Amino acid sequence: MDTVASTAVVPMANNFLVPNATFIAEVIAFAVIIWVLAKYIVPPINRAMAARQDAIRQQFAELDEAQADARKAEADYKEQLNNAKHEAARIREEAREQGAQIVQDARDKAQTEADRIIEHAHVQIEADRKAAQASLRRDVGSLATTLAGHIVGESMADDERQGRVVERFLADLEGAH
Repeated sequence: MDTVASTAVVPMANNFLVPNATFIAEVIAFAVIIWVLAKYIVPPINRAMAARQDAIRQQFAELDEAQADARKAEADYKEQLNNAKHEAARIREEAREQGAQIVQDARDKAQTEADRIIEHAHVQIEADRKAAQASLRRDVGSLATTLAGHIVGESMADDERQGRVVERFLADLEGAH
């Protein structure tokens, strides 16, 4: 029987289902390692991961805010550009109108000056015509008097007589034309 009991004990010692002392020591060491990891290693890692996730969320929020600011700045830029284009068009139109007004004013001044010069020329021509007529009357009167004196044979030195003869001669001359 001893052999039977000893065979029964031997298989129990080699039975993997029955824990032995090494197994218990390994389980205790594993539990200690798990407890040390859970107590001292995992919480700082979890805190670091949570902080990193918060930082990423914060960066995403800042990115969204920066994108919103960029869209707003782009809209403001486009609005300012549009306003600048309208202002430039308005300024060009005003300049065109002012240019047209300046040209019109210059034309009016030139026309006024031309009218004044023409009027002055007419006055000058009329004065020259009257001066020429007076000169011609004197010269023709003098010639007519001299000629009449030669024809009649008497002197026409009397100014009053000379004036009447000249006037009559010029009246006959004008009537002939």
